[in-house]
Amino acid sequence: MDMYLTHVYLWTTLLSVVVTWAISHVSNRRKKTTKLTDTTAGQERRYGGPDVIIVGAGVGGSALAYALAKDGRRVHVIERDMSEPVRMMGEFMQPGGRLMLAKLGLQDCLEEIDAQKSTCLSLYKDGKKAVVPFPVEDNNFPYEPTGRTFHNGRFVQRLRQKASSLPNVRLEEGTVKSLIEEKGVIKGVTYKNSSGEETTAFAPLTVVCDGCFSNLRRSLNNNDAEVMSYQVGYISKNCQLEEPEYLHLVMAKPSFTMMYQLSSTEVRCGVELFPGQIPSIANGDMTNFLRNTMAPQVPPKLRKIFLKGIDEGAQIKVMPTKRMAATLSDKKGAIVLGDAFNMRHPSIASGMMVLLSDILILRCLLQPLEYLGDTNKVSEVIKSFYVIRKPMSATVNTLGTAFSQVLIASTDKAKEAMRQGCYDYLSSGGFGASGLMALLGGMNPRPLSLIFHLFVVTLSATVQLLSPFPSPLGIWHSLRLLGLSMKMLVPHLKAEGVSQMLFPAYAAVYRKTYMTATTI
Repeated sequence: MDMYLTHVYLWTTLLSVVVTWAISHVSNRRKKTTKLTDTTAGQERRYGGPDVIIVGAGVGGSALAYALAKDGRRVHVIERDMSEPVRMMGEFMQPGGRLMLAKLGLQDCLEEIDAQKSTCLSLYKDGKKAVVPFPVEDNNFPYEPTGRTFHNGRFVQRLRQKASSLPNVRLEEGTVKSLIEEKGVIKGVTYKNSSGEETTAFAPLTVVCDGCFSNLRRSLNNNDAEVMSYQVGYISKNCQLEEPEYLHLVMAKPSFTMMYQLSSTEVRCGVELFPGQIPSIANGDMTNFLRNTMAPQVPPKLRKIFLKGIDEGAQIKVMPTKRMAATLSDKKGAIVLGDAFNMRHPSIASGMMVLLSDILILRCLLQPLEYLGDTNKVSEVIKSFYVIRKPMSATVNTLGTAFSQVLIASTDKAKEAMRQGCYDYLSSGGFGASGLMALLGGMNPRPLSLIFHLFVVTLSATVQLLSPFPSPLGIWHSLRLLGLSMKMLVPHLKAEGVSQMLFPAYAAVYRKTYMTATTI
């Protein structure tokens, strides 16, 4: 009997210990789950849910999903509309962008979409023409120095197909309503799926990549987009330019006219206008403006094609051009990319190039991290990303502002001298023209090089103002010209950082990052 009681006591004690441990374990697990701490919620996602949520499946979202998935991450992409986008922005890929695309293993997405090769910029001013090619003999640029023009929607669809072909990418149609945040850490998103049901998704890292009209940007950053001007565009169909490999830029009035071969049978025609100067499309004022004011300024060999789309009733679209400096969010667990993060004037057509550069850098920095649930480590990666991207972004953002300012016609002698000086600099050929085109094409992402060329153009324009001999008025306009140059540069020195723009070491780190990145 004593032996029996002893056994009962031992088994009861053992059972009590087991039950106590189980209750404690379940209680702790519930607490951790309720609080959605990095350890428990992160481990659950690690073995079941996605590693990354990407909001938006445009160029950036699709390319990033592919890059991270190839590194073994599980990626959940949520896109509002999976149908082919129809837009007139994002139709040109600079040579530097093509290099980034190749590094990401996505260069074949430019195939089978009737993309057209671009080798030169053809610049027109006051009846004169200058042809400025992308520099061919640039030992620092290890890729074919040509750009591509194409329908943005076709390119996006190819990227989506490529990303969704990977088993660890889930591409879902849905509208993200808000970010899920707890104590300054983004845990996931709330979204409405294609069935209209509101649901949630959680991941250690959330990437907001939903474009210039982003409704999530304000949840992470306080920066505001400034509307600089408006792009008016349409397509002339069933035609081909005499020089289809040239980007034709007419320095017209009030600003510029752009024409390029969009596909083998279509030509994109575009005009820049300013707020308060937008004729109505509905009552025909826009058509009359394009036909009577802009068409006569287009060179005769391009004018027929320019008028063709107007005469055939092509759909005319108007899009705002925006500028927005990049800012780093103080919230962990999330990052913003693309036009939701940073914008510059589209006259240099570099938005996709900067975006692909950002994706390549972010992918390289995240690669060593086996697990993304450590918010502190991921936060340090994002801070490093913000610094390393600066040489490319600072160069392109500054160039976008400067070039857009130069293209605006003016009766102001100082401004017109800068405009003429830029045209003369590009038309002169040689080191100056090739250097500026290398910057324009993303082949030389060095802010110091841009500052040098800006200084030389300013000096050239100053000499014009002081010729044939200095006069008080000429000196006055020269000083104002110097002020204009400073206005183009100083705001970017403040926004991007003086050290990041002036110290060559930053450009060297950027170059090393993308050059040593292994091709996917």
